[in-house]
Amino acid sequence: MNAFSDTSQSGLSVKNLSVTFSSGGVSHTAVHSLSFSLTPGEVVALVGESGSGKTVTARALLGLSGPHAQITADHLSLNGRSLLANTEQQWRKIRGAEIGFILQDALVALDPLRSIGTEITEALTAHKWGTKTTREDRVLQLLTQAGIPLAKERVHLRADQLSGGLRQRALIASALAMNPPFLIADEPTTALDPSVQVQILELLKQLRAAGHGILIISHDLGFVSRLADRVIVMHHGHMIEEGRTADLLSAPLHSYTRRLLDAEPGRRPPRPSAPARQTALPLLEAHNLSFSIKRQDGTRKHIVQDISLSLFPGRTLALIGESGSGKTSTARMIMGFQKPQTGFIDFLGEPWSRSEKTDVPESARRGRRPKLAAIYQDPLSSFDPRWTVQTILDDALSVIHVPKPERMTRIRALLDQVRLPDTLLSKNPLLLSGGQRQRVAIARALAVEPSVILCDEPVSALDVSVQAQILDLLDDLQKRLHLSYLFISHDLNVVRNIADDLIVMQHGRIIESGTAQDVLTHPRHPFTQELVTAAHLIGDATSSLPY
Repeated sequence: MNAFSDTSQSGLSVKNLSVTFSSGGVSHTAVHSLSFSLTPGEVVALVGESGSGKTVTARALLGLSGPHAQITADHLSLNGRSLLANTEQQWRKIRGAEIGFILQDALVALDPLRSIGTEITEALTAHKWGTKTTREDRVLQLLTQAGIPLAKERVHLRADQLSGGLRQRALIASALAMNPPFLIADEPTTALDPSVQVQILELLKQLRAAGHGILIISHDLGFVSRLADRVIVMHHGHMIEEGRTADLLSAPLHSYTRRLLDAEPGRRPPRPSAPARQTALPLLEAHNLSFSIKRQDGTRKHIVQDISLSLFPGRTLALIGESGSGKTSTARMIMGFQKPQTGFIDFLGEPWSRSEKTDVPESARRGRRPKLAAIYQDPLSSFDPRWTVQTILDDALSVIHVPKPERMTRIRALLDQVRLPDTLLSKNPLLLSGGQRQRVAIARALAVEPSVILCDEPVSALDVSVQAQILDLLDDLQKRLHLSYLFISHDLNVVRNIADDLIVMQHGRIIESGTAQDVLTHPRHPFTQELVTAAHLIGDATSSLPY
């Protein structure tokens, strides 16, 4: 089927759609003359990097482009009805009832103050569906349909009380409230654990089999290859390639599509790893760390139990596990932000943290604090929004008391190390791309001349091509500066590219450890085997094409 075909009587038809934004007398066209169709029971994927126009397209199809957008098209219709002249009132009737919308970040999309049951009920009442009793029954039916176990118990929970996978299922249940024939899913699995990605994949396959037409917005070709019938590749707002999934991914015509495929972590060669030299002393050691919280009923919930690890010079130790496995709590204890309830941590051969009442005071850590830096998943939230790139790096250099006359030279050298031009010095991070922001975060970490850098999900929110660039940069910096990384991730396909050593966590405990190569090649624990299988299933777009 061509990118555009006449489905005027059944389906969603788009011909020569353009979206232009105007502000302050300046216009920017985010989508240029895009054409495609979507029929019931079909999955079409829009793929491309951030800024390619995918989400702008999705919002245009829902009347959510905003007041500064100008939408033009030769043809834009749903089941034979033109959408071009819709009023806001008409769009409200379509949204949810005829086209459901599944957003990327369930924790943001769902109201943190309301239960998931209330959220779904609101979607029903907005369309004046049913009575109070029938709506309550419908909510439980939807949660069960979306694969949420014990729906009656969880219907009263808020989003923050659910795992990432259950939150995403609740969001899908909300989008299905009115049983719309068409769904738009915008990055529905980004930042989810591989095993949860597989679960969401299976759920979307069931919806396709039930006759729903689904438009998937994604930068993940591995996920798309398992679900989509057709793929449209977008770049800078233009469709550059489209076709049936198997044909396009097995023999892409455009160099950009080939670059996207080559950048997938699952296709990149694994990092060769060998055991640490027996003569080397660890830079960082943790022994029998445990941490728990008190529940409302007085019992305690164990977050971390008996965690021990050693990080050696010049090596990368990865902590892998699903959401809630205890990775971040372990990282907080290692950074000295959370005191362990049992166990202790040594850093650079001296006490760093102790569980006893005579814990190591911050004053005893202060001299070594710059030697332990961090890079986080969302650098924007860790930057002062008022600061420029120059201010951010200048502040970091002040921590190690670099004289002011020397700082500009050092700042330019830091930007050069992370391969950024000094023309960005006056920019606010809000104006940078995701990859540029993460490079600034790496430069800030390097500014304090650390021995160890904690990398907490540093690439999970980035496009695969940008992921590859950041991973290559971290590897290059490690070799040149002899850095050690403690790398926290849920993505085995990323970890296999960068880790020397690997620890697998589940329910707060270490269930398997060893060199990354050994663990990933010969996983012993059933949970690790499940993670490896899920990572293989999602990670390589060409390993098992569905058609």
